[in-house]
This record gives sequence, C-alpha cells and structure tokens, in this order.
Amino acid sequence: MIDTATRVTDGYARPETSHRDWRATMRVLGAIGGWCGYLFLLLPSLVIVPISFGGGTELAFPPRTFSLALFRQFLADPAWWGACVTSVMVALLASAISICVGVPGAYALARGRFPGKRVLETVAITPMLVPVVVLGLGIYKQFSMLALVNTVWGLALAHAVLVVPFVVIAVGSGLRHADASLEAVALVMGASRVRIFFQVVLPQIRASVAVSMLFAFLLSFDEVVVAYFISGPQTTTLPVKMYSAIRWEVSPVLAAVSTLLTLISLVVCLGIMALQRRDASAEH
Repeated sequence: MIDTATRVTDGYARPETSHRDWRATMRVLGAIGGWCGYLFLLLPSLVIVPISFGGGTELAFPPRTFSLALFRQFLADPAWWGACVTSVMVALLASAISICVGVPGAYALARGRFPGKRVLETVAITPMLVPVVVLGLGIYKQFSMLALVNTVWGLALAHAVLVVPFVVIAVGSGLRHADASLEAVALVMGASRVRIFFQVVLPQIRASVAVSMLFAFLLSFDEVVVAYFISGPQTTTLPVKMYSAIRWEVSPVLAAVSTLLTLISLVVCLGIMALQRRDASAEH
C-alpha cells in the first residue's frame, strides 16, 4: 500500500515532499538572484555616501580621511545652495499645481459618466508615454512664446505637466476604495457637489492625496531633462547644476550634493510608506 504522501507516476512512487523541496529551493534561489541584482544596481549609489565624507580635492574611494569639508563647500557656494533653493521652490509649486489639477481630474474620471471618458483618461496619462526629451522640446517651444523660459513659474508648470498623471493615478486608486454610497446619501440630503467633494470625498482619500503630493515633490525635485530645456542662469535647479558640473568639471562637491539628494529622496519615500501603512491600517 502506497502512503498518501506519495504519488504514483509511470509505476514509480515519487514523494510529494521532493516537489515541495524543489519549489522551495527555486524560491530561495530566485530571492538570492533578485537581491544580488538589486544590490548591483544600488551599490554605485551607496559608494557616493562615504566619498562625500572624504573631504579631498578629488573623488576617491575609499576615503582617506573623514571630513565635512565638501558639505561646507556646498553651503558656502551660492551657486550650489541657490540651485537647491530653486529646486525646492519649483517642487513645492509643481506639487501644489498638480494636486489642484490632478485631484479634481481624478474625481471626474472616477465618478463621471460622459462621452469620450476613455479618450480623456488616455490623454491624462499621455505625458507618461511621450519621451521626456520630446516633451521638453515641445514645452520649450511653447513657453518661449509665452515668456516663461528661465522663470520659476515656467519650471513649476513644466514639472506639473510631468507629475499630474501620477497624481491622477494615485488619487484614482484611492477613489476606487472610497465609499461612493456616502456621496449618494449626502446628495439626497441636499448637499451640493462642491460640499460633497470637500467634506465627504476628500476625508476618505486624504492619504492618497498626501502620498501623491509627496511623490510629485520628489519627481519634480529630481527632474533634469525638461528643466535643462527651460531653465536659465537665474533658475538653475540642483539636478541641472549637477549635470552641468559633471560635463564641465568633476568637482568633489558633487558627492556631497548626491548624498543630500539621496537623503531627501529617502525621507520622502519613508513618508510615503508611512502614509500608505497608516491608510491600510485605517481601512482594517
């Protein structure tokens, strides 16, 4: 009599445990391969962090000394910290514009029933599909006619074009989990559409709005291609300044700036994760 833990195949008894062991081994090997690939992509970024504390006159790894000299050079040079201030201003404006446009747009697409809705949904995410270089050239031609080149508002509007699709997708995902029956009840009770949006819809999707705003800030702060097209001497962003410095001079200050950018990105990503976890725990 063959035990229930075995399987008969072609006259032979094969234990099922061998199949489970093989699948478990493949999962472990897949996880190891995935982590090796992830570390291979991540290590070049992590190497910059110790280099930024070297304090030398050239990029060297491992650093020979520990010093904050490169960070002091960054703070002492108006060209560097001025570009950082410009990036923060542009990112704040771009995220605010994208929220003002993307949240109502996502609500209209999620709740509206009108002809051409599918076409409008495709148009809303078109900036994600068009190559950034092509988009940057088109924005430059358009903004040059409107005298928006080399202005903070021009950069903010250009970055808003890039990040609005991400806001629409993130907020739309939150709206799919929102209770639409509460809106119907409020409408029956005589509330206006505007009041329903601000007092019924927004409280349910506030976590999605906050996540999309942080994500929009991060995308705008790190954007370089479109900013390179329409920025100028008075509106140079930090990524554009770094790109120019790499082309014309390999300054060790770049390591300190890269470390600061990595830290800012990490803080924003942790904020996004915290908001998502809080939203998930609130649902349960």
